[in-house]
Amino acid sequence: MTALLALCASAVWGASDFLGGILAKRMPALAVVFVSQGATVAVLVVLALAGVARVDPQAWWGWAASAGAVGAFALAAFYRALASGVMGVVAPIASTGVCVPVLVGLASGEQPRIAQLVGIALGVLGVVLAAGPEQGDGGQVPVALALVAAAGFGVVLVLLARCSDQQVAGTLLVQKGTQFAIMGLVVLALRKPVSAPLRAVPAIVLVGWGDASANGLYVVATRSGYLSVVAVFASLYPVATVLIARRVLHERLRRVQVFGVSAAIAGVVLMAAG
Repeated sequence: MTALLALCASAVWGASDFLGGILAKRMPALAVVFVSQGATVAVLVVLALAGVARVDPQAWWGWAASAGAVGAFALAAFYRALASGVMGVVAPIASTGVCVPVLVGLASGEQPRIAQLVGIALGVLGVVLAAGPEQGDGGQVPVALALVAAAGFGVVLVLLARCSDQQVAGTLLVQKGTQFAIMGLVVLALRKPVSAPLRAVPAIVLVGWGDASANGLYVVATRSGYLSVVAVFASLYPVATVLIARRVLHERLRRVQVFGVSAAIAGVVLMAAG
């Protein structure tokens, strides 16, 4: 059941990332993140008022709020990378952030396995090979942003796992509320209007709800499984993103990129198998 929940989170994240990337190509990435997170917070507030999302003053608030703060910048970097780079390259690079919870889990006493260590090495190799060809095409920025997003997503997975024993909707409310507040401050600091075409709003809202749902599934999954394993299963989302991008956008990758992407995904799978 734990693996199934984590895999469901992965599938939802993958579909949400694809849709978010498409929208970010048509409008500012900041607009996509800000509007999608705002819509998510609105729903969570309604759930709180209805008594479904309970937020009692506890120490776990700090973990959830920290996840929201880190996630705000990681999401912005990720959508910007998707908008300016190739989805089939950006998504697997971002997925290597799973190394963070794996290492944290192993350091906290979870037994290290050879397969997991090999998987981490494959993930790093995949990043280098997938990013390499982009360097000659002015692709340094998408690759750098994807790496920033990877580190951020990895930290978020660790922080959310700290809240696994708490009420899920309440955790999401604190996380997404913090995320939305930070994005609001960024918008004010930039002094740029953030708007989205009315026809795009339903899709943007779907992106936010998908991201929040995947977060919730992941939090529940971590209640009964090792962080180093659950995080890896949940990080298989690039598979969905890449497959959808190939099917819908007909994206083509260079041979070395295909090998790099395959290595990154194989590394994630190998860590899970370990």
